[in-house]
Amino acid sequence: MTQAEKNTAQELLKFIEKSPSCFHAVENIRQELISNGFTELKEQDSWNLSASGMYFTVRNQSSLIAFILPQLKTKPDSLSFRMTASHSDSPCFKIKENPELTSAGFVKLNAEKYGGMLLNPWFDRPLSLAGRVILRQDTDNFTTAFKTVPVNFDRNLLLIPNLAIHMNRDANDGHKLDVQNELMPVISSDPEFKLLPYIAEELKINKDQIEGFDLYLYNRDKGSFWGAGEEFIVSPRLDDLECAWTTMKGFINSKNKKLEDTVKVYCIFDNEETGSQSRQGAASTFLKETLFRINSKLGYNEEQYYQALAKSFMVSADNAHSVHPNYVSSSDPVNRPEVNKGPVIKFNASQKYTSDGVSGAMFKKICRDAGVPFQVFTNNSNSQGGSTLGNISTEQVSVLSVDVGLAQWAMHSPMESAGAEDVDYMIRAITQLFC
Repeated sequence: MTQAEKNTAQELLKFIEKSPSCFHAVENIRQELISNGFTELKEQDSWNLSASGMYFTVRNQSSLIAFILPQLKTKPDSLSFRMTASHSDSPCFKIKENPELTSAGFVKLNAEKYGGMLLNPWFDRPLSLAGRVILRQDTDNFTTAFKTVPVNFDRNLLLIPNLAIHMNRDANDGHKLDVQNELMPVISSDPEFKLLPYIAEELKINKDQIEGFDLYLYNRDKGSFWGAGEEFIVSPRLDDLECAWTTMKGFINSKNKKLEDTVKVYCIFDNEETGSQSRQGAASTFLKETLFRINSKLGYNEEQYYQALAKSFMVSADNAHSVHPNYVSSSDPVNRPEVNKGPVIKFNASQKYTSDGVSGAMFKKICRDAGVPFQVFTNNSNSQGGSTLGNISTEQVSVLSVDVGLAQWAMHSPMESAGAEDVDYMIRAITQLFC
């Protein structure tokens, strides 16, 4: 691994550290786009687009679509779209309304699972809260009656203590966890503790201004390098902030190479871990509406929009499973990717992934042209495996698509591991896609 590759991986880890929630991740990407000359568009406003322009729009503060328009020196019969899609959310615990639970003189916060989580690794870790708080405005206007502010208690605030082995001798022999009773995070030894005043104090506001919140537990452990040659990285939220960040970097790298008839599109969606069925998820009309507006504002009609989709290509980027040195038999006998061996193309006979022979061949060419190694993943035939946002987003925008990712271990754990070299590989491949 070169020093430049290590520096790139370090930059990723810093981004993840600054992104404890989906809202923070999207805000950090938003700021990166602005610093690179992109203009923000509001969905509720009329859009004025110019050839070669660079724009983005945000929905729910947790999903974002950015695009770079073509030169259009000679107006083609129709456009095409070249896209990436990844997601901003990760499995974690979400805090419920009326969250205080008092037990044995201690206060816990009432929480529920968000996404398919590995539960045991959440025990005995320093935890905190991050997300957004909704504040009441002093106005009678319904549309401006509330505003949202980000919040991150950037300190060790909570912990889920394990039960000592002396009190549960069967703990290492398999124990089904009771989420409601065994995984509630402890926050205070003061039985009078209340969360809303604590939030108000943090934000320096009046408690009565708070009308709601979307708060999530996050692991406070920082990302770092490990291994004899520091060839591995470990960090919270690698799935899927690693792909969200690397595809963003590749997209921005291409900003000065405007294509003649192709719109370059970068997407990050929320709620992938819970099925994408939300107004800001990949199953929503967010991408469909954005592409249609671009097509219309550049002077093309509905028929030409459908022509454009028929010529388009999407890379759905969501991390993949590496073969595990302690569980080799859980992987396919042949198609089992390794960390630090390049992007992974994911195939599934039941169409859990969108990749087929054609789209897979196209991504292989992209990698070869970029000088980047690539790998193939298929599930062990005894395992169904998971799905991703590629086939969900194409329900609304039917385009040729390939599902890819970077190989990692411990997916859906609060601390995940991957290869440090793969970060640079993905950026180079996505840069090639957009050039």
